[in-house]
Amino acid sequence: MARSLVLEETITNAPRPTLLTARSLRVHPLANEHEAEVLAFLAARPIHTVVIAGFIRDNGLMGPLNRGTFYACRDSEARLQGVAVIGHHTLMEVRTEAALQTFARVAQDCRSVHLIIGEEEKVERFWSYYTGGGQAPRRFGRELLFEQRHPVEVREVVPGLRLARLVDLVDVMSVQARMAFEESGINPLETDALGFQERCERRINQGRVWIVMKNRRMIFKADIISDTPEVVYLEGVYVSPEKRAKAYGLNCLSQLGCSLLKRVGSICLFVNERNLEAQAFYRRAGYTLQSYYDTIFLQQ
Repeated sequence: MARSLVLEETITNAPRPTLLTARSLRVHPLANEHEAEVLAFLAARPIHTVVIAGFIRDNGLMGPLNRGTFYACRDSEARLQGVAVIGHHTLMEVRTEAALQTFARVAQDCRSVHLIIGEEEKVERFWSYYTGGGQAPRRFGRELLFEQRHPVEVREVVPGLRLARLVDLVDVMSVQARMAFEESGINPLETDALGFQERCERRINQGRVWIVMKNRRMIFKADIISDTPEVVYLEGVYVSPEKRAKAYGLNCLSQLGCSLLKRVGSICLFVNERNLEAQAFYRRAGYTLQSYYDTIFLQQ
């Protein structure tokens, strides 16, 4: 994936062009008093920063539930050039190549990095700086970022679409663990059962897991992972096999989308590039392709 790059970049929005290098930037862990500044920085590209912004809105910049440390990259005038969370999940938003290189060097010293995800070109460049000094890759993947905006096609109403309750926790965990294994090759019920349960339980308590149950079986599920004023990010969308190709999932997504788009500008989600069936499903549901993302799972 590596390729040669120019490591210096001109900042065109400065009064006079400023030449930045990785050595000229200052990187430091973020504290909660930086929250407003960081969220404003991320809001410039809301669909691409919804996950990282959602972590901050839910847990703060120093919350242990982030499963990583938030860092800022600043130029000599203390202006933000990049924000990243580095840890189990590693994501970043950068304005300069030098900031990307700086975060890669910080990540090399973090042995808990499990997943690196971001827009394909940024991850490719990040990996060129990270590889050799960090952990070995276990699996590479590519995701497609889909987005839905108003208006949503109104379809048949689905009786029983509701928020999950704690009594549904076992069913939610079972379906979510199966989906995680299919995507990453790791079953969280085997590697981190208690943490996985706590995360599923927390989302239920936050009112972010939508389900349909029939005859004590889960027929549909969708999780709101990140919720910002501009964008809602969905994950873990599941339709039971016997209901697939029957418009049932489309009806559920339509009903959920109509509800969510009353308060945000768009809904987004990722689909694995190899999952052509899912891509066709979301296109029929009114989602459009916005960008390509690369994912790198690392050896632990």
